This record gives sequence, C-alpha cells and structure tokens, in this order.
Amino acid sequence: MQTKSIIEALLFMHGEAMELQELARLLAVPGEEIRKAVNQLAHEYQNRGLVLVEKDGAVEIGSHPDAHAYVEKLIKSEFSEGLSRSGLETLAIIAYKGPLSRPEIDYIRGVNSSFTLRNLLMRGLIERTPHPHDARSYQYRISFQFLQHFGLSKLDELPEYESLQKEVIEIAEEKNENT
Repeated sequence: MQTKSIIEALLFMHGEAMELQELARLLAVPGEEIRKAVNQLAHEYQNRGLVLVEKDGAVEIGSHPDAHAYVEKLIKSEFSEGLSRSGLETLAIIAYKGPLSRPEIDYIRGVNSSFTLRNLLMRGLIERTPHPHDARSYQYRISFQFLQHFGLSKLDELPEYESLQKEVIEIAEEKNENT
C-alpha cells in the first residue's frame, strides 16, 4: 500500500489532526517521504469534497470549504432533531464505561465516532478532559448537563447501572486477557 493511502486511512480513523512527525514514526519512514505523500494527497483532493487541512506541523482531513453550506445544514439538522441512534449508543457507552478515549469508543462501537462525539460535545451532554496517562489525547465523560437532561442526580441512578457497569468491566477485562 502506498504511503499516501496509509496516511489517508490513519487520518480518517483518527478523526483529528495528526502531527507529521507522528505519521513518520508510525509508518517508519523519513519525514520527507511523509511531506511528499501529504502533498500528493492534498493534490488528489483538489475538486473533491475533502481537503487536507495543515497547521503547525499537523494535518487532518476536513470538508471542502465550497461544501460548507451543506455541511452546516447537516449539522443544524442533527441539533434540531432528537439524538440519533449513534448518539444514544455513544452516550450509553460513555455513561456506563467512561471516561473513555475516542479510540476506545471507536473500538467498542466498531466505527469512527468523531462526528458523534463532536455532536454530543456541542450539545453539552459529554465533556472532554485531558487523558491522565497520555497528554496528547482526551477522555470523554458524561457532563452535568447530561444528568440534568435525563433528570438524574448521579450516574448510578441510570437503569441497572451497577450490574451493567460490572458486566462492561468484565467484558473489557476478558478482551484484555485475550490480547
């Protein structure tokens, strides 16, 4: 697989900006090769719905500025409607297992959760805090607004909270033992 294709896959799955140095480390290739591949990818994205956004030695995939009106319409429709199935699923995962990093949430759900997490953050139902063991990432947890929205005074008032939390922990420990 070509370097630019691997970079594209990593950026898509990561869902956030990645340092060019980190990409070079992950792919075990020189920084010049990463720069060349990023430039090729940016060129291929011309006249497409996606662009590569670069800032301070980092790069991420974004929507093309010409599609802004449509992207904005999509986001507004997400907020005017109730929570989507993916939003509810993500909230449940965070409520019963959180705090979690985005890759952990993605692993549990089996899909990229970036858009859903952003939606939940903008609604104020979750909050993002620095990861205590990795200064480069964040963890997501339930917010006070979530508790207020669902009429709860604390998380353990969620239906079957204790039994489901124990079950989730057992499943996670089982997965860790098998890997």
